[in-house]
Amino acid sequence: MEKSEQVSDAEAITNPYPPPYKLLLKCPFGLSPSQVFVDFSSTHDRIPHSDLNLEESILEIWDQRLQQKPSLFNGTKFRYGGHAVHDMDDPNQHTVVSLNLGLTDYRTFVGTNLSSSWEKFLVPSEDDSKRCQHTSNPLGNGAVVETADRNILVLQRSHNVGEFPGYFVFPGGHPEPGEVGISSHQHEGSMSESAVINRKVSQEMFDSIIREVVEEIGVPASSLSNAVLIGISQRGLNVRPTAFFHMKCNLESKEIHQLYSSAQDGYESTQLYTVSRSELEKMAAKMPGCHWGGFALYDLVSKTVKDI
Repeated sequence: MEKSEQVSDAEAITNPYPPPYKLLLKCPFGLSPSQVFVDFSSTHDRIPHSDLNLEESILEIWDQRLQQKPSLFNGTKFRYGGHAVHDMDDPNQHTVVSLNLGLTDYRTFVGTNLSSSWEKFLVPSEDDSKRCQHTSNPLGNGAVVETADRNILVLQRSHNVGEFPGYFVFPGGHPEPGEVGISSHQHEGSMSESAVINRKVSQEMFDSIIREVVEEIGVPASSLSNAVLIGISQRGLNVRPTAFFHMKCNLESKEIHQLYSSAQDGYESTQLYTVSRSELEKMAAKMPGCHWGGFALYDLVSKTVKDI
């Protein structure tokens, strides 16, 4: 299992802007919940930058955003701090991945990753977890959902959202610490409690993506297959990471369109598309970089698992 890949070395040399995405983790056969472990620890939290002015800018930016939009909520998120891949020596055993997760919040995300000075928070390093140690890096999620008539679900983002209004995206959002009763690292130190929390957080990685698809598309959870992790994509612009999953829906496109009209979360998107793989490839360049990377992960799975 290869760990990372940039879009194009030639593009990186000739283009002053970062490439659209980087694949931090590729799982072409898909990983089930039993193959994904979590190390949830404060050691994976963000490290404050030594530049005090840069640190102070985080709160300043947040205060400015609050003045413009008082309804903003500083929610807690899981912070992506890297991963470890364990390839088993026994061919009968499957590859497993351990995700290193800490805690962060929306305010820090706005003041680091979304700041116009986001590149100043980066550390020159080939090790991505070290390179991004001063950024918030909340772990997002996205789902490549195939319908019974072999189309893929794509949403068009509303113009009301803060990031990439009007862009095409896969359904998704974030795994939520609050869903498993986490608001801080209060249980750290007890090995037994830490083990329980790690299992809960690992399950939340999979539960949350089902929840997002149900809320954003309107399909019942019973219509969806078990999700498998297909990798982690990082947006080139502001280094935002997103875990991508693949799943199938046993409903056809026409039925899904009818359900979408009454979806619970209708604020973030304005239109649902059910597209073929070839149409999806054309739309990918009109996605935020991390979702473009999600398409690249799906394309890799499609070429590896022939009966997907």
